[in-house]
Amino acid sequence: MNKKEMKKYRDILMEKKENLSTELTRREGETLKKSQRDLSGDLSGYSLHMADVATDNFDREFALSLFSNEQDIMYEIDEALERIENGTFGNCELCEKPIAEKRLNALSYARNCTPCQEKEEKKKKIKR
Repeated sequence: MNKKEMKKYRDILMEKKENLSTELTRREGETLKKSQRDLSGDLSGYSLHMADVATDNFDREFALSLFSNEQDIMYEIDEALERIENGTFGNCELCEKPIAEKRLNALSYARNCTPCQEKEEKKKKIKR
């Protein structure tokens, strides 16, 4: 991959990182720094109905799951930026062949080419 292409993907990754960082900060403020009472809007000292508590818990768990997924993507972006710096970006980590431009355009932090990624996902399914 030439320097112009590397710069293109670096710019894409930096923009994604900035957007994701903003989203993580927003989500953290909305979900993680508030108590369950604050999230439910209950200002009274009375307990909530069990169904309301269950719904609130589900919503909080869902938000935490999204937050965790976004943190994982942030890690992958940082790793891709590191690969750009050391000149290995765009090559599959398993077979070392170039990753298709179409794949990198769709998933700019991809570590593996499509065939190798499919093999890895099949291995994970078998282990489950």
